[in-house]
Amino acid sequence: MKTDIAAIYRNAWTFARLCPLLFLVPALVELAQHVVEWQAGMYDSIAGAKAAEADALRMQFGFAKTLALLLPGYWFARFILFGGDAARARRIEWPAIGLWLILFAIGALEQWWALFGPPLTGLIGLGGESARWTGYGLLVASGLLGVYLTAWNAAWAAGNASIGPIRSIGIMAGSFWWTIALTIAGVLPLMIVHYALGFGAIFAPALLDWPLLILDALAVGFLALTMTGASTIAAQHAAGRKGVDLVGGDRGTPNA
Repeated sequence: MKTDIAAIYRNAWTFARLCPLLFLVPALVELAQHVVEWQAGMYDSIAGAKAAEADALRMQFGFAKTLALLLPGYWFARFILFGGDAARARRIEWPAIGLWLILFAIGALEQWWALFGPPLTGLIGLGGESARWTGYGLLVASGLLGVYLTAWNAAWAAGNASIGPIRSIGIMAGSFWWTIALTIAGVLPLMIVHYALGFGAIFAPALLDWPLLILDALAVGFLALTMTGASTIAAQHAAGRKGVDLVGGDRGTPNA
């Protein structure tokens, strides 16, 4: 476990050094959202932060940020799967890009629905407490399913169409808690830094707002990498236990 956790951050740092423009994509989108938030008075005070929270333009940039966070699912996953080969990682090649774009579209739709779509519980006619608990249940179910689809995401980024969602569940079976622990280790530290810098910009003197927000944007750039890194390395671990090659296999028509 310690080796895998270290690999997440080591690979993230190496990728950021070798592919700085790709690393900066999520960071720059985060910085753009901070510009919108700053103009809306979000960092003036707690009251300003609450008032700006639902700002329409901020929400639109928030959606753009969620899309930017999905992008390392192609290039950084490939960086890890191809043994740190930066040239191969950033290469747009077929069928990998086509397979990954399907995953990207699914992720984008999920993010759009979460931000702008109606609650699923309302669509099925639930309200009150039943809607609230059903919503919690759907959230947990989505998280559980996401763990078991981890190998699918990694394999398709590499262009391996032979591993689809059904086979991914079989590969990840038995590695659930390992994946959860690795995800926490890969996400939580930088998530804490992200929120700490954001709150720091609210409470700190105005002179420090932009230094803190720029640091936050860089932290989000690394967070985008460690999120993907945790899932990719978890998929590698699970596949290794089952004797499955995530990169190899039939690269033809995607299977279930």
